[in-house]
Amino acid sequence: MTNSSVHESPLQRSGFHYGYVIVGTAFITALADEGLLFSFGVFFKPLLEEFGWPRSMTSGAFTLWAILHIPGVFVAGKLTDRFGSKPLLTLCGLFLGLGHLLMSQTTTVWHLYFFYGIIISIGQSLYWIPLIAIIPQWFVKRRGLMMGIVSAGIGAGQIIFPPLANWLIHTYGWRVSYAVVGSLSMVVIVGCAQLLKPPPTRTTLSNPGEEDGVTGASAHASGDLSLSQALRTRQFWMVCMVFFSILFALGIVLVHIVIHAIGLGMSPAGAANILAVIGVMGIIGRVSLGRLADRIGNRSVFVISSILMLIAFIWIALTREPWTIYAFAVIFGVAYSTLEALHSPMIAELFGLRALGTLSGATLAVGLIGLGIGPTLAGYLFDVRGNYRIAFLICAVIALASVLSAALLPTNRGRA
Repeated sequence: MTNSSVHESPLQRSGFHYGYVIVGTAFITALADEGLLFSFGVFFKPLLEEFGWPRSMTSGAFTLWAILHIPGVFVAGKLTDRFGSKPLLTLCGLFLGLGHLLMSQTTTVWHLYFFYGIIISIGQSLYWIPLIAIIPQWFVKRRGLMMGIVSAGIGAGQIIFPPLANWLIHTYGWRVSYAVVGSLSMVVIVGCAQLLKPPPTRTTLSNPGEEDGVTGASAHASGDLSLSQALRTRQFWMVCMVFFSILFALGIVLVHIVIHAIGLGMSPAGAANILAVIGVMGIIGRVSLGRLADRIGNRSVFVISSILMLIAFIWIALTREPWTIYAFAVIFGVAYSTLEALHSPMIAELFGLRALGTLSGATLAVGLIGLGIGPTLAGYLFDVRGNYRIAFLICAVIALASVLSAALLPTNRGRA
């Protein structure tokens, strides 16, 4: 009896690869978590109408969410490398559910900042890194495709949750809506977390189409970089610039695109559907671009997506007709989806698997600075100027910087 057969599970001996269960579970988790995140813009207008807060003050809760997310994802990376993904995703579901249930009881602005900016932030900071750290452990040759499938759950969440939240708000009110989506997410995420597990051994990692994956991964093991080593490389900060650009733009779109569309004359239901369009295009983008990255490389795909984002924000800054926002949603949905699909594959390619969770958390933490700055800056510019045009043009400039950073990335870890 060989060593590998000792550690193989019955499922693996029968030819079934448990990595596919991991991918499916991660897809559902991403759907629930990101569906909640993208529903914030749907709740934005009802909160403004009930409490009369300025847009910059209301957006500030999301900024606090992003600020706390920065150390949160870094800690999540460290804990994932040490304890694995299952316990962190269990805590994620509990915090997210509790935070959204408490949001239904909001009566003052400090409630908004505490419930959303702190409790929900803690929950969501424990979600993405455990997911993207576990996929490269199960897949090597098809990391881009598998991460594309997982991150397609984000698009599915955008399709389902914002329209659902909009319907609940108009039928039962925003308080009941927060309680419903919070309870639903807690059950789904905590349940899915129980199915996650690391591969039994590196010798059982191979699966159909990945016969040489383990050998390739092992060959690079001695060259894997720690966080301190990666911080001294140029490409670490280039990757961070790309992530900063995508998340800066995403924060503005997530918080303000629905109310911007309503301001141009679109109905609340039609405006909520913009997020669904972004979700549909995100699914297409994540799967197709993930597969494309396996063929032409992660760097080339990041360049393409950054150019698309540049075009999208120039378009929306210069147009005022409501229908043009749907065209923006199509382009932006494809462009920003690259981050989730290729985050961990790019980190694994450039720096190896040795500290994948920690490095994924560190790069995401830098990107989250943009996610925090974007919504509050856009809210302030609207309060001062009465429109979002300058905010969209700033997104275009930052997207141009992302194009240049992505173009200068090395094509493989051997050049790191």
